[in-house]
Amino acid sequence: QVQLVGSGGGLVQPGGSLRLSCAASDSIFSINVMAWYRQAPGKEREWVATIRSIGRYYRDSVKGRFTISRDNAKNTVYLQMNSLKPEDTAVYYCNADGEVWGQGTQVTVSS
Repeated sequence: QVQLVGSGGGLVQPGGSLRLSCAASDSIFSINVMAWYRQAPGKEREWVATIRSIGRYYRDSVKGRFTISRDNAKNTVYLQMNSLKPEDTAVYYCNADGEVWGQGTQVTVSS
């Protein structure tokens, strides 16, 4: 089973940007659905974005600010996050085909 390692989180001021990476231990070429989720303190994990062969999808609150992409040659999925807001603060997790989870990476948006 593929293993996923998330990275790229950190502390950023409101309005700033971060790019999260999710590196897979094996080829992701055959993985149809890759996604990012997040979990804020005291809240349930929520879906953020999905990339699949037929398109990319985002939760309403991140549309126009976040972009999900994948590089099959590097076995990596990315989440570019721009215009970050304090409410984006959470631990971000990548997911493969709804089954495999990466370890989380903390994103904190604060002045």
